[in-house]
Amino acid sequence: MKILVINGPNLNLLGKREPEIYGNTDLEKINNELIEYAKTLNNEIEIEFFQSNHEGDIVDKIQTTDAKGLIINPAAYTHTSVAISDAIKGVKIKAVEVHLSNVSAREEFRKISYVSGVCLGTVAGFKQNSYKMALFGLYNELKNNE
Repeated sequence: MKILVINGPNLNLLGKREPEIYGNTDLEKINNELIEYAKTLNNEIEIEFFQSNHEGDIVDKIQTTDAKGLIINPAAYTHTSVAISDAIKGVKIKAVEVHLSNVSAREEFRKISYVSGVCLGTVAGFKQNSYKMALFGLYNELKNNE
């Protein structure tokens, strides 16, 4: 079972950028922890990682994936991108939105997500563990619908 994990703009700066909000863990470590966690769920989970600072690249990746499910941290595009939302809806992929911080407890504009409405659910506020929680939920949803 292949799962695509997409990380949006500035997430390549994790570990350096605002650690008081996003934590000290860099994206590579988050990815490696997710691979290890996936093994505890099922040794047949394959995870593909993609990070881009460019909205169109993210849309293209969603449109061309052969993954069964998607975990996406759209980062700032959460609050602005109808294109990413439309891509998820257009390919009918089961998706979970992820955020490292609790976006609902931050600035007002962060409380609006154009992505959450086309996802199974949203996990936010648990730093890198948000990805593991999202994988757990997505994997079980996909497994139950095989």
